[in-house]
Amino acid sequence: MKNRNLLFIFFLALFVSCEKKTKSELIDKNIVGQYIDNFNKNDVELYQQFITNADVKTFLLDNVPLIDIPDKDIEETYYFRWWTYRKHIKNTEDGFVITEFLPKVFWSMKHNTINCPAGHHIYEGRWLRNPKYISDYINFWLKKSGDGIRQYSFWVADASLAFQSVHRNDSLIIDQLPLLLKNYQKWELDRRIQKNTLFWQYDTNDGMEHTVSGRILNNGVDTFTVSATRPTINSYMYGDAKAIAKFAQILDKPLIHLSFTEKSENIKQSVQERLWNKKLNFFTVLPKDYNEGHRPLNIRELIGYLPWYFNLPDDKMEYAVAWQKVKDTLGFAAPIGLTVTERSHPYFQISYEGHECQWNGPSWPFATTQTLKALANHINNYTNHQMVSIKDYYELLLQYAKSHKRTNQKGEIINWIDENINPFTGDWISRTRLKKWENGTWSKEKGDVERGKDYNHSGFCDLVISDLLGLKPQIDGSIKIKPMVPESWDWFCIDRVLSNGREIRVVWDKYGEKYKIGKGFMIFINDKLVKKSSNLRDFIVGPI
Repeated sequence: MKNRNLLFIFFLALFVSCEKKTKSELIDKNIVGQYIDNFNKNDVELYQQFITNADVKTFLLDNVPLIDIPDKDIEETYYFRWWTYRKHIKNTEDGFVITEFLPKVFWSMKHNTINCPAGHHIYEGRWLRNPKYISDYINFWLKKSGDGIRQYSFWVADASLAFQSVHRNDSLIIDQLPLLLKNYQKWELDRRIQKNTLFWQYDTNDGMEHTVSGRILNNGVDTFTVSATRPTINSYMYGDAKAIAKFAQILDKPLIHLSFTEKSENIKQSVQERLWNKKLNFFTVLPKDYNEGHRPLNIRELIGYLPWYFNLPDDKMEYAVAWQKVKDTLGFAAPIGLTVTERSHPYFQISYEGHECQWNGPSWPFATTQTLKALANHINNYTNHQMVSIKDYYELLLQYAKSHKRTNQKGEIINWIDENINPFTGDWISRTRLKKWENGTWSKEKGDVERGKDYNHSGFCDLVISDLLGLKPQIDGSIKIKPMVPESWDWFCIDRVLSNGREIRVVWDKYGEKYKIGKGFMIFINDKLVKKSSNLRDFIVGPI
């Protein structure tokens, strides 16, 4: 009896010890702090906004999910991108907004905002624990930005749904749905020729100057602005229609739900019928005022993957073969990053002449972000994804992470994000051009000193949280967890994720030796173990 009592006390103590361990910090904040200190040390803080370098450590440790992963290139870039993101949080009389450039640029709108990357801003910022920054930002675009909301193409409803899936607030949905409807209807009036289902856009208003498709439509002459029926805006309008239909369903508005479900289905059908180039096995571009005689252009551009960003294409091998080109050096594969135009095309170029921002060859983080999200969706949500694997996703994400570098004047390699990158050398092209633009130095007209430094035109952290580590909150309050980590990883942890008022912690510890809270794959909600498996697998944690 005495031995049994001792054994009971031993296991009780072990259980209590494990419980205490799970409630303590599994990720050392001092290590995260070291990343931040290093970023600050290498920084010249030219332009300050709401959160300065002096305040950044407190802000980030209070607000962002913490990760601990074996790949330190991705981990370092993850914290670096949060460190740059907070630089763009700006407090205004219209609430918080997120900027793209830190210095004022002449083509920006109210408060130096530009809506072109705002979808990326919202997807990324939705993971901040304090929802006010992004809820204010969405409200700004819908209520206070004027025509700025349609200055460039912008998937505002879809991004708002992504935000609501992490921080659901039905009062905001009630308030914002009429504004989302108004915005969609305005796009229908401005960017759709009534006899056609599909939308058109200027390549520049997609944020994409000097495109190869534009050059082809302009009879081989390179030019700044060309209008066309593009996979970009049509994918955005499909995604927004689906999101509006979902919001209408939540608010029990069946007529709106049915109307926008029908709109999305019509766009889906037309994208597949009219933008799919059967010769190239790729979604490409049509002329603006297309007719039955027009066929999509014979040029693959990275925008051809955008339909998968919104899960638009049918689950058919016919479409899946397009993904071969992300691994093909005649397609988009290059040593430093994905090219925005297929390398085998005669109009492909990496130019250090003319306009500093060209979408005819360089690697653009904006497009890389969209392509990686589309790839993750293709792998996770489609059965016909034999052309690509989780390994391919990881390798492309790692390549993207490693591109966030620059060698400074001292010969030191420092963390960096800028505009467009040379996919063969890693040089930030626009920076190289702009620093000697006018009399051998920076031009005020072009955006002044270091215009592209800490450029907020893309995403990275959301790709790590939602796709690599697999946290996918749903609008009904449930959470899907579908990690896409390498098989060689024996451990990882993501902690302090706040989703719909719940603290989420995901731990993979194959042998139980890393975190010492048990073996296997474990999901904790508010410090309570709710799911466990001996191996990595998909989980669904039910609604609140």
